[in-house]
Amino acid sequence: MATGVQEVLPPALDSTSDPPAIFDGTTRLYISYSCPYAQRVWIARNCKGLQDKIKLVPIDLQNRPTWYKEKVYPPNKVPSLEHNNEVKGESLDLLKYIDTSFEGPSLFPSDPAKRQFAEELLSYIDSFNTGVISSFKVEGMNDADAAFDYFEKALSKFDDGPFLLAEFSLVDIAYAPFIERFQPFLLDVKKYDITAGRPKLAAWIKEMNKNVAYKQTQRDPKEHVESYKKRFLAQL
Repeated sequence: MATGVQEVLPPALDSTSDPPAIFDGTTRLYISYSCPYAQRVWIARNCKGLQDKIKLVPIDLQNRPTWYKEKVYPPNKVPSLEHNNEVKGESLDLLKYIDTSFEGPSLFPSDPAKRQFAEELLSYIDSFNTGVISSFKVEGMNDADAAFDYFEKALSKFDDGPFLLAEFSLVDIAYAPFIERFQPFLLDVKKYDITAGRPKLAAWIKEMNKNVAYKQTQRDPKEHVESYKKRFLAQL
């Protein structure tokens, strides 16, 4: 897998920044360094070895430039992808689009059973996130337990590799940014170890952290903890 390209990450553009030369033929991925949805597509770009083909354009979501909504992507969210004089959004759609529209190793299996299970896992991801997040402000961990138990069971579906579809795929990419945030936050705030009693999840995290393309997108766990405390616990 083409993962080893190191790049100097550009500074985030804010309300004082000039826009890039939009629709000049350059393919651009607009992200925020802190956004898990944008991180999904950033990981896929790196895993495909497209660092030279898709330019990274980080946006400061706390002080975002007006031109982003007016000229690039009217929903004013990240991620978005400028390609072939169009701008597309929605992270799961962009994962599939980048995989099928650009060169590089495939991130989706050809096996029909694995493709079907992939769609099940992608359909579940919002429920997974909701279940975990709902546990942040309550005493019990039942919803989080159910979500992580589902993930552990999913890792048992295929036994010929450590990932959700055995081999690494865009499904792992879809979940990784959220687990990257949930793990340190729950350990810090709830003293809840998401890997306790879940050896396959522990192994999955270990394997994901070996992926250079993913590691290039990761933030300091302390940043995630502080960000989530401000976002979810500040009003308590």
